[in-house]
Amino acid sequence: MFCQKELIKFVLSFLEKNMKKYLLLLLLPLIFSCEKESFTNNNPYLPNYGFNVNINMNLPQYSSLQFPSNAVYISGAGVGVRGIFVFNTGGNYVAFDAACPNQALSSCSTMTLSGIDAICPCDDVRYSLFSGQAQGMQYPMKQYRVEQLDAVSLRVYN
Repeated sequence: MFCQKELIKFVLSFLEKNMKKYLLLLLLPLIFSCEKESFTNNNPYLPNYGFNVNINMNLPQYSSLQFPSNAVYISGAGVGVRGIFVFNTGGNYVAFDAACPNQALSSCSTMTLSGIDAICPCDDVRYSLFSGQAQGMQYPMKQYRVEQLDAVSLRVYN
């Protein structure tokens, strides 16, 4: 009986002294696996083009982005697949490609803005600019990273 008590004391003492080390080793992978932005752009219909565009919201064509629930369409060579939509959610900014995510690239696969939604003219599906999702569709809108540089400047990139 005396040996069992000593053994239990020894085991508890060992665990107490070394538990922090082992707990840290177990938690380390979890800490480093967390990402600030966790979205994927894997879509068989849309290629992955790298780009980087800066937006000055003091300019008239982008000034509506200073207010919640407003979006702008930015097109041009090298800006996404079919241009991008940048949207003020009220708490942050999001950016999505303007190409229909559930259609092969074609003459009708550039979406249009309608309030807080983007509409694909190929199938008339409405995608929320808050989430990029459409009810019952396999792929969400292709999302890009947005960095707020200062009060009136954004950087959208892939």
